[in-house]
Amino acid sequence: MPLPTVGQLSPPRSARRWLPKRVAFTKDAYAHSYGRRIAERVTNMGLSVEVLKGNRLSGLRGKDEKETYRISKNTFALKLAPPGEFRLTPIPPSADWQFHLAKGCPAHCQYCYLAGSLSGPPVIRAFANLPEILDNTRLYVQPDQAVTTYEASCYTDPLGIEHLTGSLAHTIEYFGRQADQRLRWVTKYDDVDQLLGLTHNGHTRCRISLNTDMIGRRLEGGTANITARIRALRKLALPKSDGGGGYPIGIVLAPIMPLDHWQTEYAALLDAVREALDFGVDLTFELISHRFTPGSKNVLLNWYPHTPLDMEESTRSQKRNKFGGVKFVYPKTQMTDLKGWFYERIGAQFPEANILYWT
Repeated sequence: MPLPTVGQLSPPRSARRWLPKRVAFTKDAYAHSYGRRIAERVTNMGLSVEVLKGNRLSGLRGKDEKETYRISKNTFALKLAPPGEFRLTPIPPSADWQFHLAKGCPAHCQYCYLAGSLSGPPVIRAFANLPEILDNTRLYVQPDQAVTTYEASCYTDPLGIEHLTGSLAHTIEYFGRQADQRLRWVTKYDDVDQLLGLTHNGHTRCRISLNTDMIGRRLEGGTANITARIRALRKLALPKSDGGGGYPIGIVLAPIMPLDHWQTEYAALLDAVREALDFGVDLTFELISHRFTPGSKNVLLNWYPHTPLDMEESTRSQKRNKFGGVKFVYPKTQMTDLKGWFYERIGAQFPEANILYWT
């Protein structure tokens, strides 16, 4: 299939469902009632379940970083969320709090933000004590707010493993019953049909991560392509009476990169989204420019030694957090130009949408 020219999107291509080569349950995860439900789902897909004698997962290290990456990305582990997972932390500007259904992601994005956030081999770990995790969120309801918001996809792509866990659907329906809590999650996958019939009561905002067609093809391995994701966004937003999910939706443009012809490429993306959303929608945008840390750069270059991703520090500005950590971001003038272009373009094409933030 020929590659699209500048300003064109590729035909839709859905992501293949991830089927790990190894599925390992810790002893306590397999003993948990929800963990056994996941085990049943997995075995019904023809995968064998390894039940460990204890609660420690091993066998992930290879002879080098490349082999460790390969082994880990083919391993699906079920464990109990440790006590630290029940102490929620704020995550502005995305939401009031974050909690986790899983950690790790089956995709192969060459700018992966998890490279700087999670330690150890990039194995995909889901939590078997999900009912307790969800009940715990009630402790963090803000009494001075009409609703409290929770982000569930900081350290994973929950749709990428939903066929194995069912945890995202369970979570959406839980939040659908909470009058004062709202859920937010984001994905680069398109397998949304399994979510369309859920009772969510408008309490979950489903967000799709989008980028230019070129960035999607070159840097986002294992995911649905951009056109397929836009179709998934439409399905999520369509009213249930029209066969959709009836969800509030969001677009996360990330990571924004001013590559060659970036205005033309992003304009084509926004045009395609506008064409797909040709009905009334509850829509938000989140705009995130590309950045990296020295630590994440080192990890990513070990994972993807031939990546075309630009991580040249000399062309970036340094941004320090309150703990002294450094991020490399685009220079101020470039950031101003990017932000101005996106705010103007989105404002003109999507007057009904709310831009939540630029970072």
